[in-house]
Amino acid sequence: MWIDEDIFLIDHCHLGRPEIIASYLVRDEVPALVEVGPTRTVERLLRGIEKAGMDPRDLQLLLVTHIHLDHAGASGELVRRFPHLKVYVHAVGAPHLQDPSRLIRSAQKIFGDDLDRLWGEVVPVPPEAIHVVQDGERIRLGRRTLVAVDTPGHAPHHVVYWDEERGDVFTGDIAGVSLPGVHYVRPPTPPPDLDLESWSQSLQRLRLLRPRRLLLTHYGPKGDVMDLLDQLEERLYTTGRLVKEGLEKGIREEEIAEQVKALAAQELRAFGGEDLIERYDIASSYLMNVQGYIRYYAKRSGGGGSPPS
Repeated sequence: MWIDEDIFLIDHCHLGRPEIIASYLVRDEVPALVEVGPTRTVERLLRGIEKAGMDPRDLQLLLVTHIHLDHAGASGELVRRFPHLKVYVHAVGAPHLQDPSRLIRSAQKIFGDDLDRLWGEVVPVPPEAIHVVQDGERIRLGRRTLVAVDTPGHAPHHVVYWDEERGDVFTGDIAGVSLPGVHYVRPPTPPPDLDLESWSQSLQRLRLLRPRRLLLTHYGPKGDVMDLLDQLEERLYTTGRLVKEGLEKGIREEEIAEQVKALAAQELRAFGGEDLIERYDIASSYLMNVQGYIRYYAKRSGGGGSPPS
């Protein structure tokens, strides 16, 4: 659907569920796609581009916020079909798009036998198709210019793309998961690279941009930006404390995840029924989020981030 005169939101219908993973087609002199989603839904992505009235062969740039498979998994498949494409990605993530073997091994540890069902094949991106995007780099598309902004915390290879003139920020995961019709946001904190201190710094960097609108990958445009960012930061640390307390009591990670889910369910019932709780789980698994905190604390020898003052 069109969310602006030149931005078309494409729904990947991940696992057959609407409004979980979004890509944004920017129709300009240099047509660009922000986020490409997983290979598993690439046909739906291409149909979405066509629905916007554009031949996918006319696409020029793929701008990914980070290399996790729900955001960049289809990059190699798209370049295989359309070799002229350029993939814009953070320097830390670029080698893993060229050689995704380590990325795949990491994903297999998390998803196991579900890896292919969830995300599909991960195809390498040829080195000549990769553009390493720099912090502060201006990407001129025509009427729109997007500025890449380093925003680690969810992952060290995370950037957002900021339209300074219009006030839009394509946020990836750093601004959290907030589904349509719900003024509620959760932090996605999967392993292996959660860093609470970096995430807080990135949220402050977003605040200083004073965005008019956040364009979330999970899912869609959101206003009331400052309140959502404050919600996100508070929940980032509230959940972290809950996980840390569970670890100190010797509770198994599955039980901690149930506690986290129960807290989210209590908060979400003000907005809808059980389906909403499950959709948030699909967009950002409660168990995986807990595992991300566990790895974060383990890397710090049992220490944890303190809530921001």
